[in-house]
Amino acid sequence: MSFLERAWHKRAGWLILLWPISLLFQGVTKLRRSHQQSKQRPGYLEVPVIVIGNISLGGTGKTPLLISLAQELQTRGFTPGIISRGYGGEAASYPLRVDKDSDVAEAGDEAFLIAEKTGCPVYVDPDRSAALRGLIEAEDVDVVLSDDGLQHYKLYRDLEVVVVDGQRLFSNGFCLPAGPLRESVNRLAEVDYILINGKTSDEILQIPHLAEASTMQLHPRYLVNQVSGEKRPFSGAPFNMDIKLQAVSALGNPQRFYALLERLPYQVETFTFPDHHTFTVMDFEQKDIDEHQPVVMTEKDAVKCRQFAKSNFWTLSVEVSLESKFVECLIEDIRKASTL
Repeated sequence: MSFLERAWHKRAGWLILLWPISLLFQGVTKLRRSHQQSKQRPGYLEVPVIVIGNISLGGTGKTPLLISLAQELQTRGFTPGIISRGYGGEAASYPLRVDKDSDVAEAGDEAFLIAEKTGCPVYVDPDRSAALRGLIEAEDVDVVLSDDGLQHYKLYRDLEVVVVDGQRLFSNGFCLPAGPLRESVNRLAEVDYILINGKTSDEILQIPHLAEASTMQLHPRYLVNQVSGEKRPFSGAPFNMDIKLQAVSALGNPQRFYALLERLPYQVETFTFPDHHTFTVMDFEQKDIDEHQPVVMTEKDAVKCRQFAKSNFWTLSVEVSLESKFVECLIEDIRKASTL
C-alpha cells in the first residue's frame, strides 16, 4: 500500500489540503463526461454494450465478474465479445485481437486471462471505442462486455455495472488526489447495477445508493500447481503443516488476496509488486523467495510467470457467486437492448 493509499484509508487530516484540487478534478471529470459521453448508438453497432467498471482506484473484482458473466451468457446461448484497454500490455499496433495463444506481454494480463478463461474474442486498444469497432467489424458477436471503461466516456454503452469493494467501500469519499475516487459517489445514482464484492451489512446498505445493491462473492476453490497442473482443495491444509506460504502479487488491491491465504493454517509472507507488473526470474531471486516453500499467486499474475514457473509455484483458483436475481435482471435487460 502506497503512502497516499494509507493516508486515504486512515483519513489523514492533511488530505484536506488537497481538497481544492479534488474539487477541480471532479469538475473537469463532469465537464468531460457531458461533452464526450456517447448517447447515440454508432451506425456500425447493432448489439448491446455492457460496461463493467468502478468509481475508485484499485482492484474491486471487475475482471472475475466479467469472466463469470461471459460464461453465464454463453450458457444462455449468447455469443459475447469483450473489449479491454489491455493494461500492462504493449502491442506494436492496435486494436489487438487476444486469444489463449497470444503473448501476454502484448495483450496485458487481464485481457489474456479473460480470453483464456472464456474463449471469447477479446480486443484491446487504449481507445476502447476503437477496440469496440475492431471487434464488431471482425467478429460475429451478439453482446459486448467492456472490462472497465466506466470513465471512457466516448465509449457507447447500453448498460453500466459498477463493482464496489465491500471492505474499502469509498475510503474517505474524496475524489483524486485527496481520495481514491475517479468520480463522485453520486455517479452511482446513474448506473444500472451496483454489485458489492464481499459481505454486506445493514450499515453498508444504509449508505446512499447502496440500498438496492446486489452482492458478489469470491470463493477460493483450489490451489493449482503451475507445472504439473495438480489441484489441491483450498479448504483444510493443502500442504504440510511446517511450510510457509509465499504470497506474490501485482494487484490493485492485494490485501484481499492475502486475507484469503491467511484463512489457511500457515504463516504467510507477502511480496507485493506494482499493479500489472511484468514478472521476471530476477524478481523472485532479488526478493530471496525460497524455492523450497510454496509460492502462491492469483490467476492474473500466474499467466505472466508460465515461462519460468517452478514446481513450487501455485495458483489460487477462485469461483464467483452472484445473486440469481441480479443475473436474471441483467440478462433480461440485455435481451431488451438487443431489440432496440
